[in-house]
Amino acid sequence: MNRPITTLFMLMSVDGKISTGASDELDVDQNFPGIDGLKEGLHQYYEIEQTTDLWSLNTGRVQAKLGVNDKPMPSKTPVSFVLIDNSHLTEHGIKYFCELSKQFVLITTNKNHPAFKVEAENLGIIFQEEFILEKALEELKNQYGCERITIQSGGTMNGIFLRNKLFDYVDIVVAPVLVGGKDISTLIDGESITSVDELNKLGVMKLIDCEKLEDSYIRLKYKITR
Repeated sequence: MNRPITTLFMLMSVDGKISTGASDELDVDQNFPGIDGLKEGLHQYYEIEQTTDLWSLNTGRVQAKLGVNDKPMPSKTPVSFVLIDNSHLTEHGIKYFCELSKQFVLITTNKNHPAFKVEAENLGIIFQEEFILEKALEELKNQYGCERITIQSGGTMNGIFLRNKLFDYVDIVVAPVLVGGKDISTLIDGESITSVDELNKLGVMKLIDCEKLEDSYIRLKYKITR
């Protein structure tokens, strides 16, 4: 395989929502800690997160929503971060991830992205005239030595991974809540399937573990075979 092995790792509601609302002011990380019935078991998700791959992929939009463009500089971690972004991260946000990461790689089609103004030994930029996710993953492996990577992006980017058959594993923590709302982001958003043939080509999900956690949380792990 000429790309990293990928695992989608997310926290979602029972009905598949990965946000608490349709606006950027509402977010699982910000809201769940204050909700009775959810806050008690939430720590388990973050504890599991600490055991995931040492390469992590996300999007600039998600990170901007979490406030990285304004946060004080963090301490260094052993994790290498990859962000896909064209316009959401500022120069401060880029420097934040350079401080946080062992290796920080930005994937962008914006030739004027603020990252090009930042000088840091651990900063790598994958520039593409046209965004092609599979080629970006291949470059991550061949140029940066990324063998395994955990995906924690938003529903739209997750949809691009799925449609391009780029998920190898799915590792989901399910919180005991129903959110509802057709405009709220789900685990997989983006382009919709229009035929059974398309669905059949996405692969077969084999359950490899099902764990009942504390406080009515559960963890589901699947391997995708093709």
